[in-house]
Amino acid sequence: MRLDKLLGQAGFGSRNQVKKLIRSLQVRVDGQLARSDRLNVDPNLQTITVSGKQISSSPDVYYILNKPSGVVSAVTDTEHQTVIDLIASKDKKEGLYPVGRLDRDTEGLVLITNNGPLGFRLLHPKHHVDKTYYVEVNNELGADAPAFFDNGIAFLDGKVCKPAKLEIISSSSEISRAYVTISEGKFHQVKKMFLAYGVKVTYLKRISFGPFEMGDLPVGKYRELTKGEKAALKKYLI
Repeated sequence: MRLDKLLGQAGFGSRNQVKKLIRSLQVRVDGQLARSDRLNVDPNLQTITVSGKQISSSPDVYYILNKPSGVVSAVTDTEHQTVIDLIASKDKKEGLYPVGRLDRDTEGLVLITNNGPLGFRLLHPKHHVDKTYYVEVNNELGADAPAFFDNGIAFLDGKVCKPAKLEIISSSSEISRAYVTISEGKFHQVKKMFLAYGVKVTYLKRISFGPFEMGDLPVGKYRELTKGEKAALKKYLI
């Protein structure tokens, strides 16, 4: 949540009054003077004080969901079940949305929050947030495949992917299994990368997103971030 909005909700006045409060150097975030009203903050993760008084309440929540195939990464959809539909009524907060997207037929980790600016920061190229997928393809992944991915892949439309890390688990002419880690999120990127190599993805599941790992979370279930995961999230807030 933006700092000016948080302070306004906490009763520190109108938007203009809050801006004056910040400019008068009365607001600190984790001990550091706040010099912009546009800072993305969360008092559940940070210590925010106004004239020495700590702000302690926040509506921001963070969930990790194991998205099933067939569910769309959207807030609403007229035809398909969405990731937000999988959140229980008691846990739904105003403004919940998925950070980034997974294809409808792709399973795996989706971060869901109501912290509006967070998604922009996590997906911004300057942060290079790694995303790891478990992949199954319909043909052999040769010994040359890791280097092919590591060199960056050019698509037919001219787009070029950043280098990706490919770890082959098993390989045969019928099915190959691997982990692939990318640091960007172009449309259908993982599927297109394997097509460029000459194989088709038959199953795709995201297992990690930056510092967040899905672990043994069942398909269709979700959980709140752990204390350690919330601490890792702090660097993306400011």
